[in-house]
Amino acid sequence: MAELLFETYGVRSVAFGVDAVFSYKYNQLHGICEKDGLAICPGFTTTHVIPFVDGEPVYKGCCRTNIGGYHITDYLKQLLSLKYPHHMARFTWEKVEDLKMEHCYIAPDYALEAQLFQKGGKEAEYKTRCWQLPWVPLPTDEPPSEAEIARKAAIRERQGQRLREMAEAKRSSRINELENQLQGLEFLLQQLGQVQEEDIQSFLSETGYASKQEIELTLTKVTQSLRKAKGEPKPEQAENEEKADSCTSDKYPLINVPDNMLTPEQLKEKKRQIFLKITTEGRQRAKQKRVEEELERERKTQQDEERRLENPQLYLEQMHTKYKELYEKVEQRKRLKTNGGHTNGSSSGGVGRGERLNAAQRERMRLLTTAAFDRGKGEDTFGAKDEDWQLYKLMGKDNDDDDDGADEDEAELARVSSRLQEIDPTFVPKPEPTASQPATTEVPHVRPLTKEDFQIVLGVERFRCPEILFHPNLVGIDQVGLDEMTGVSIRRLPSKDKALANRLTSSVFMTGGCSLFPGINERLEAGIRMLQPCGSPIKVVRALDPVLDAWRGASLYAANSRFHQQTFSRSDYYEKGEDWLRQYQVRYTL
Repeated sequence: MAELLFETYGVRSVAFGVDAVFSYKYNQLHGICEKDGLAICPGFTTTHVIPFVDGEPVYKGCCRTNIGGYHITDYLKQLLSLKYPHHMARFTWEKVEDLKMEHCYIAPDYALEAQLFQKGGKEAEYKTRCWQLPWVPLPTDEPPSEAEIARKAAIRERQGQRLREMAEAKRSSRINELENQLQGLEFLLQQLGQVQEEDIQSFLSETGYASKQEIELTLTKVTQSLRKAKGEPKPEQAENEEKADSCTSDKYPLINVPDNMLTPEQLKEKKRQIFLKITTEGRQRAKQKRVEEELERERKTQQDEERRLENPQLYLEQMHTKYKELYEKVEQRKRLKTNGGHTNGSSSGGVGRGERLNAAQRERMRLLTTAAFDRGKGEDTFGAKDEDWQLYKLMGKDNDDDDDGADEDEAELARVSSRLQEIDPTFVPKPEPTASQPATTEVPHVRPLTKEDFQIVLGVERFRCPEILFHPNLVGIDQVGLDEMTGVSIRRLPSKDKALANRLTSSVFMTGGCSLFPGINERLEAGIRMLQPCGSPIKVVRALDPVLDAWRGASLYAANSRFHQQTFSRSDYYEKGEDWLRQYQVRYTL
């Protein structure tokens, strides 16, 4: 410290002192303590006991323990964090320090106080403190009123009307676009018909089309799209097939030509045209199927809406019944697929592999077992007969028909659930069952948080934490407590005068922040009485202001006229060296 002050900050002179001594001398002026006594200062990280003889400190008799207010606060923070881990963020250092100074106390007898809280009762309840954290009660879930239901229905109706208007505007724009495109293609075909045959390629190169057939195919697609957008009925199937055949014959001219009439290059081209034709037809069939499914869904939706308008209450009940039946059906199928429907004859409820297989899978297993058994009897003749190869068809996975309706049921369940959410504001869909959580397992009920869940109860923590001042081994520090420190300090004095020991114990002075704990004077007096001879005078007093008296005493010391005699200058530091400072001892003259 001296090196830092002199060499870094360049101060002119320095004087050192001990805070407990300043506080003792200040309170001695006010008649709180005598000239002979013991100053006990439980500070932030350490606790000191300094004996005073004839008003001066005897540092050879000092005693120190590495325990202080920091350890009490840290211990209380640990106990509360373990007790309330979900409120750990609330236990900041500043808040725990406030709780310590406001609620902690020193128990007269630690064991009896712990038994009191262990038994419970009115006295323990009276000594318990409660810290209420901020808490806002959850809003109660009340069923919506008729006015609220009507309001939500009106909002949905307005939203639906707005969506219909947007869809109609989009449809009109699409129709206009398709009509313009159709007129352009028809005009292009008219122009193409007036062009000479040798100028067709140059004419088509400017339009972006490769051939007349491509223009006609595009014209057909645009016509179908326009008819679909306008909602017009489809043309006759024969007409479509005739157009398709004509387009196919023009686009794929080599398909119907026999192979013996084609060159090797034409055969390769024919195979390519066959592949393209099959792929195109597959895409068209898939597209046609999607269109039919969409029209079927629109038809069902229209029918459902008509039924709902006829009798809304009956329609709602039927939809709820249908949803329940579909949900139970899907749930039953998933449960059987996951763990079967039996316990396989065991008391533990285990499920065998065979019970998880459907009928087609069990039949496949039987055929495989039979074929393997027949092969082991003698000569392997499997495949000699045409009937043997039918087993491959029977054992194929394409015969699993049990799960065909699963996707349809789940799709229908989703449609019904979506429909119920539209027409019934109170409808809540059930959670979908999974393999990790079977459908029969109920969703665990979560208890809503109450006011009591946001209360921090301080019971045994109030006296358990400051008890480490007297028993540091509670936090793993193998040292003596406050009461034993007084005996150690008296024994370290050079003089073994019994009268001096009585004078010291008759003026035990407490200073420092930890001396503010209620009951510390009584507990310290009882502890010293157990260590001193019977009849020894014992008196424990507390400083006027345990926190600020050290500063007040230091300020009086610095204001004294002889203060400059107790300081040493920078020249003394450079002349005598830092070792001289180790022997420096201030004379506390106030």
